[in-house]
Amino acid sequence: MQKKFALPVAAVLLTAGMITAAAAQAPAPPQYPNMTFFITSTPGPNGANFGGLEGADKHCGDLAAKAGAGGKPWRAYLSQQAVDGKPAVNAKDRIGKGPWVNANGVTIAANVADLHDPAKANINVDTGITETGKQVMSRLFVVNYHDILTGSNADGTAPAADKDMTCKNWTSGAAGAAMVGHHDRMGLNDSAQAKSWNASHPSRGCDNPTLRMTGGNGLLYCFVAN
Repeated sequence: MQKKFALPVAAVLLTAGMITAAAAQAPAPPQYPNMTFFITSTPGPNGANFGGLEGADKHCGDLAAKAGAGGKPWRAYLSQQAVDGKPAVNAKDRIGKGPWVNANGVTIAANVADLHDPAKANINVDTGITETGKQVMSRLFVVNYHDILTGSNADGTAPAADKDMTCKNWTSGAAGAAMVGHHDRMGLNDSAQAKSWNASHPSRGCDNPTLRMTGGNGLLYCFVAN
C-alpha cells in the first residue's frame, strides 16, 4: 500500500504566505477616472441585442465602473429608429455637449459638431481605445474588429424607418442589420464612407458570429453625457 504523506504545518504556512505575498504584489487594474469616451473592450452577450438603448447604456456604464470611471451618465452612441410605436432617437442627441477624452486623456472631439466633422473627429486606431486603455484590433491586425455598432447616419441622426439599420432597435441578436462605423478610419478604398467612424456600411446580421464575419465584434462607442 502506498503511504500518504502530509505536508508539515510550517510548509503549509510558508506556501500560504507566498501566495498572499504574490497577490499583494499583483498590479491593480488601470484606473481612468477622467475618461469620458471609450470603445467597449467586450461585446454584449447576445450580439447587437442589448435590450434596447437602456441596456446598451448599462453595458457602457458597467465597463466604465470597472475601469474607475463609474458614477457618470454613460451613453452608448446608438440611434433608435421610429418603428413599432417608438420615436426616433439620434445618437448625437444622447451624448452630451463635449469635450470628450479617452483613457489616455487625448481629446476625441471638443463638441458635437466637431465629432461629426470628418476632418475634426479624432477617432482612429490610436485614439479609439477601450476603457482599459488598449487598442481595438483593426485592419492592421490579423483579426479585425473595426466595425463599431452605431445604427446612425454620418451626421449622428437615426436612419429612416423603411429599412432596419439598428438590429430592431438593439433588441435582435439574430436577424436584421445595423449600421457600423470604422474606428480605424480604414476601408476597402479611400472614400469618405469607408473612412467614416460612425456610418460605413450595414452589418450582415445581428448575431456575434455574423458581426465578426464582416470585421466587427459587437462593440460600442461610449460617451459621457456631460
